[in-house]
Amino acid sequence: MTLTAKSVARVTLVSALLTAVAGAAVIGASPASGAASTLGAAAQQSGRYFGTAVAANKLGDSTYTGILNREFDMVTAENEMKMDATEPNQGQFSYGNADRIVNQARNQGKRVRGHALAWHSQQPGWMQNMSGSSLRNAMLNHVTQVASYYRGKIYAWDVVNEAFADGSSGGRRDSNLQRTGNDWIEAAFRAARAADSGAKLCYNDYNTDNWSHAKTQGVYRMVQDFKSRGVPIDCVGFQAHFNSGNPVPSNYHTTLQNFAALGVDVQITELDIEGSGSSQAQQYQGVTQACLSVARCTGITVWGIRDSDSWRASGTPLLFDGGGNKKAAYTSVLNVLNSGTNPGPTSTTTTTTTSSNPGGGGCTATYSEGEKWSDRFNGNVTVTGTDNWIVTVTVSSPQRIIATWNTSATWDSANVMTARPNGNGNTFGFTISHGGNWNWPSVSCRVG
Repeated sequence: MTLTAKSVARVTLVSALLTAVAGAAVIGASPASGAASTLGAAAQQSGRYFGTAVAANKLGDSTYTGILNREFDMVTAENEMKMDATEPNQGQFSYGNADRIVNQARNQGKRVRGHALAWHSQQPGWMQNMSGSSLRNAMLNHVTQVASYYRGKIYAWDVVNEAFADGSSGGRRDSNLQRTGNDWIEAAFRAARAADSGAKLCYNDYNTDNWSHAKTQGVYRMVQDFKSRGVPIDCVGFQAHFNSGNPVPSNYHTTLQNFAALGVDVQITELDIEGSGSSQAQQYQGVTQACLSVARCTGITVWGIRDSDSWRASGTPLLFDGGGNKKAAYTSVLNVLNSGTNPGPTSTTTTTTTSSNPGGGGCTATYSEGEKWSDRFNGNVTVTGTDNWIVTVTVSSPQRIIATWNTSATWDSANVMTARPNGNGNTFGFTISHGGNWNWPSVSCRVG
């Protein structure tokens, strides 16, 4: 997040998909008896965290720190760990305000996300005037020094922030860092790993919510490339600054799932949603549910505590109002988190093999059960024997498939889905709204 305006993904209404999968939570209702009563505790039930961004100059505000200490179990420094704050003069590092946040969090038993080691924005003046190898070396030294200073105290670093361009190119943003060479992001990640081998290393960006957008695909290709070559990347952050411009896309879950399928965690890192009342609550509900529907979505961070603390205060985008009171959005998030206890996948599988190759070949589709919730469950299918497969998935009424990932899917009827490869390998998955019918779907495979 930057202090200056930028193009960010905007939301008015949660898509029909997110509304459907979030139906287990009741907006405005009180938490069920025996359920967790705070956001952090509720998220921990499914092995996730729920965090917030913190400003050092607000730590003297008792209402602010009271909510922080009670509700959240992960902390991100809003601006105090950025490049201009931690290295105001070249080679002269300043950690005072960042340390205040880190120490306050750790003293309360909370973990810390580091934000951010390398970014084209909020660079100190001396760095803005550099270029070429001098800039590259200065950036790498900054990454090394800051990550080393906080070694052992940071859960995850946003190593590189907002390096891809908006628009239709799907390419990198033109910046002084990009002009040092296209491998600068890789170099930053390698330097961060050398400095702190225990921290998760994340790439963080905005406007990457829609799977079909060029920017999303550009980031995906980079992460895919990094994983294939052993570049140390552990997670991808989705900022999720939303308001009235564009709705959450119906493929939001697909985006999170497809990145997770690359072998990285996904995290919602800077969530805020402008609005009020039940509409805002429903939007928060949907985004929270999307994270809970992906096993490797490890947590959510909201970008501030009270509306008055937000960088977009006029849009009242947070879970607490200016007086520190819980909003309807708070209750909707808490209810979803309390409904999302993860029983974990089972190892039970069922396979169906169908041969359609005159030469005698065929393919095998193996179904495995995934995560389960009160209203829905995930399933995964792995295909062997061919890369040119067609899998038929049949569910029984009143079940319906409400989300898919890693496949190109069409529906022959409300109960029959045909899945084909879409370039993301031979494993795909889907979410079934079961309507009280917990029976597994049947799967069959033929060669295309």
